[in-house]
Amino acid sequence: MSLQNPRVTWEGCSVLLDINDGDRLVFARLSPAALIMDQKGSIYLSLFPLQKGNNLHETKEYQLKDESKDNRALVDNNKAQNLTGEDIDEMRRQGATGEEIVEALISNSSTYEKKTSFSQEKYRLKKQKKYSPRVLLRRPFCRSICEAYFKKYPARIGFLRVDTLSLLLSMANITAHSDVLVVDMVGGLLTGAVAERLGGTGYVCNAYLGDTPYSIDIVRIFNFSGEICKRIVRSPVAGLCSIQDGVSKSEIQSKEQISSKDSFPHSISTEETSISSENGTLDLIPEMMTASPTPPQVARTCKSTKAGESASQDAINLWKENGFSSLLIAAPELDAWSIVEELLPLLSYSASFAIYHQYLQPLATCMHNLQLGKMAIGLQISEPWLREYQGSTIKNPSIHADECMWGVYSKRDKDLQQ
Repeated sequence: MSLQNPRVTWEGCSVLLDINDGDRLVFARLSPAALIMDQKGSIYLSLFPLQKGNNLHETKEYQLKDESKDNRALVDNNKAQNLTGEDIDEMRRQGATGEEIVEALISNSSTYEKKTSFSQEKYRLKKQKKYSPRVLLRRPFCRSICEAYFKKYPARIGFLRVDTLSLLLSMANITAHSDVLVVDMVGGLLTGAVAERLGGTGYVCNAYLGDTPYSIDIVRIFNFSGEICKRIVRSPVAGLCSIQDGVSKSEIQSKEQISSKDSFPHSISTEETSISSENGTLDLIPEMMTASPTPPQVARTCKSTKAGESASQDAINLWKENGFSSLLIAAPELDAWSIVEELLPLLSYSASFAIYHQYLQPLATCMHNLQLGKMAIGLQISEPWLREYQGSTIKNPSIHADECMWGVYSKRDKDLQQ
């Protein structure tokens, strides 16, 4: 079986639909009968007009022409359009497409031909946005997923921005063939970003407190292959710490089997969510709606290995012997120092770690305690911030600031004696 081209869609894959240049962002899963695809699939970043029946057909951009006309003689008195709202409703009832309605509006406008090419295209785009919305097919990867969630529902990912996410990955030294310990309470975004960077090498161990693992539902949007999903595992923090101390694992394994169910208290649903700037709702469409009566065919790519299985005993023994090569923590609901104090002994010598938090004080306290205990070197706290450019679409730009800390684990004397 040949490898799937990551630049081309396929049956059962997740896509990010950018409707009307960011007005609405929708995560969708393509069904086998979706008419968006031909036999070879559609390339990401393709532009489609959304027609009746939710079928998508590829289109091309309009090219402007240079000319010497101007709009000085035009008067905006709301009398230029001869087509009424009742006429448009009647066209819709008769099954007219959005493009047909736009063309009818243009043909019934008494001032359209007098406008410049730029004004004509501006008028056309305004009507297309209302009657014939266009969809940009985007590939869901860590940047696009993070930006989509941060746009309307940042609390679901702990207010983690894409620039802060990239800083965490760099400071934690996430490279190929690394064994990364992750505490992810941001819906699986951090876990998916680490797995994407590893590219099917090494392991991502998602640690959790208690008996119930944290939700990593966002990982399913990344379109990971079965090989990558096998390398995303879960383990309770108590189990990893007990392994470090050499305690029996029978009780821990029984708890892992109970906690491997699909119900999570911190669940971030990706089955029924889409991001819309119009109504402020976040809902995700699981499958593309199609008008085709053909029953969906069985696709091998639709059902892949589920990410987040319990860590195998071989992997646990390897981590016990060598330790983890990196540690990443994004748990705004937990005390930073408590979790760091518990997890740092699980790292190997000179392993890098990075911690994300929305506020500065928890990281400052954690850094102070690490310095007092001489547990780490090269400690730094950074406050990355982002300011939007002010323009025609953004009248009042906002400023966002996050906090993150990183350092290198240094074994204490009593750890070395052991």
